[in-house]
Amino acid sequence: MDQSLMLWTGENNSAATVNESGTVFDAMEGFPHNMTVVDNFVRAWTIINRPYKKVLATISGGSDSDVVLDICSKADKEKKIKYVWINTGLEYQATKDHLAFLEKKYGITITKIRPKMPVPLAVKKFGQPFLNKRASEYIARLQKHGFNWVDGKYEDLIRLYPKCKSAIAWWCNMYDNKRLNIDNNKMLKEFMIENPPAFKISSKCCYHAKKSVIHNIINTNKVDLSVFGVRKAEGGTRSTAYKSCFGSKDAPYGEYDEYRPVWWYLNGDKEEYCKACDVTHSRCYTEYGLARTGCCGCPFGRDFRHELEVAKEFEPKLYSAVTSLFKDSYAYMKAYHEFVKARS
Repeated sequence: MDQSLMLWTGENNSAATVNESGTVFDAMEGFPHNMTVVDNFVRAWTIINRPYKKVLATISGGSDSDVVLDICSKADKEKKIKYVWINTGLEYQATKDHLAFLEKKYGITITKIRPKMPVPLAVKKFGQPFLNKRASEYIARLQKHGFNWVDGKYEDLIRLYPKCKSAIAWWCNMYDNKRLNIDNNKMLKEFMIENPPAFKISSKCCYHAKKSVIHNIINTNKVDLSVFGVRKAEGGTRSTAYKSCFGSKDAPYGEYDEYRPVWWYLNGDKEEYCKACDVTHSRCYTEYGLARTGCCGCPFGRDFRHELEVAKEFEPKLYSAVTSLFKDSYAYMKAYHEFVKARS
């Protein structure tokens, strides 16, 4: 058991005095006349105040997370929630400053956890993320088996690489679901045949720097309920991993429930809530003009180029670290897009 991940030691997590009156109606004072907001807060109140002994809320410092924290502070009648933030190693200083602001505003402690393998170390060990998670995973498998980056029939290639069936199927466009094939990325196969990657590619940095850390915290502390911010409307891999705002998890990380308080929020609902409840976002949004936070310049991000421009202007040290860490991926991505553009 990793003692550094122990969060429950018997003391109360918070000195907050929010919602001393104790009713859901008092907690909703000043709420907007928005049924999505009201319905979901009543649900949050009901779920959080169930007889869970250990409730963990993961805070990212992002705008969705800000709303989740505000909801938790209002709904947590017994002040039993523990708050945690994972420092992936590529976080904005503005995010770190925002955490300090949140602690003061809500009278809480947000425990900061630095993974044993933050993003920089994971990238150096496993490889750099490229294009998207699925492509990176399959490319990593092909690299592991010494793939020669040639075109060919599935039957022929699988004889040469018998322990790499799923990645060969991706390469040969064998999946019925077209989104699971390499051709879901326009001309990527043609590009890679002409320009085989000369650096290691991997999607494991996110797992080691964040996902596995959260799982270990939950397991180490025997958490009953895990609360975090993800919205169905945001799209992407994160949102498609869930079907509703509530669910349960089983082994290998222990049995616990998961709750996503803002799952059903559309952008308009979120804006109404923030305005009515005076939710303050970090300088990443209010000053830098970013649409998201998290690992700066992640090659999986749609707007990573804009993030780099912002980092260069506002956080030059972080910019230098990121551009050095992901330089091969950035160059390969640029070459790929130029390849597609030249042949389109």
